[in-house]
Amino acid sequence: MPASAVHDRPLGEILKQTKGLTDEHVEQVLLYQREKGMRFGEAAIALGFATDEDVLFALSQQFHYHYAPVEQQHQFSSELVVAHRPFSRQAEAFRAIRSQLMMRVFGGETGKAALAVVSPDSGDGKTFFSANLAVALSQLGGRTLLLDADLRGPRQHTLFGVENSSGLSSVLSGRAEANVIQQVPALPSLYLLSAGAVPPNPLELVERPAFGLLIRELKSKFDHVVVDTPAAVYGSDAMVIAARCGASLVVARKGTSQVRSLQELVGVLSQATGQMAGVIMNEF
Repeated sequence: MPASAVHDRPLGEILKQTKGLTDEHVEQVLLYQREKGMRFGEAAIALGFATDEDVLFALSQQFHYHYAPVEQQHQFSSELVVAHRPFSRQAEAFRAIRSQLMMRVFGGETGKAALAVVSPDSGDGKTFFSANLAVALSQLGGRTLLLDADLRGPRQHTLFGVENSSGLSSVLSGRAEANVIQQVPALPSLYLLSAGAVPPNPLELVERPAFGLLIRELKSKFDHVVVDTPAAVYGSDAMVIAARCGASLVVARKGTSQVRSLQELVGVLSQATGQMAGVIMNEF
């Protein structure tokens, strides 16, 4: 959204919309605020017109820092900690990683890039990481796309509670329907291109020139593109996808991943991609 189109709204206006407060309620809050010398949100909570969660969500709207409100969190998996608990220790860790990636990967002249997230084995937390990183990037205000390119065991549509009748496999096989890219509910800057039906030939699909052309097109349309890939143990899918993206990051599992396999994976990715962003050790 252009800066000129962003208009900060008073907290009272947001609470009127989200909590149904009347003008009289707002006047009472303002009067109590002046009498007690406190913030508007604190006064609204003290008068019983709003809860702590109501005020936090209103502040997120005021500062354009979107996360899922309580009444909509049931749509998302509890694994989406950045959407569910944006002020938790885990969410803060994702914001720290986001800052590093903004400098290393997404900090180019246009600020647009595609990052392939790769893991050595299944169960390392690659999908969990990709989803939460995408949510964190979307909170910066730019358009973020999460592409589920794991055509062997896709899960992103399950985490976000969206349809998966058509998706990447449909596009690459020439059977795509309109509007395969879906906006994630309650997170207006986040979009998802799900995997679609699991094909019998996943490697052949991502090796087609159409996949490289698609990645190039997506990079031109979105500020950040995060790509979930199949685990490396299943074959060379992840390497092909990472090469098309141009940047990659490895997610390993603490206490599980072997140093030697990680070294081999990083070495292959360093040769296949233009940029190796690093390795994340996952405790989830």
